[in-house]
Amino acid sequence: MRDTLLKALSAHAHGEIEKHKANVEVYLTHPVGIGEHGDVTEAIQVELDKIARYHDQLEVLNHYFFKK
Repeated sequence: MRDTLLKALSAHAHGEIEKHKANVEVYLTHPVGIGEHGDVTEAIQVELDKIARYHDQLEVLNHYFFKK
């Protein structure tokens, strides 16, 4: 059960990182197509903060819970 939960948490964090990376790519390649975001840099920063959150979660899982 422990391994299943750890794998699920890891998979979720990886998926969230990929989602937010995709959002950043959209902002970088098509910034005029994002009408609700007048400040593209701020929108990218928000996405980077979200990536950092899930990256940190992976670091904690790897450091404290996955067996080496």
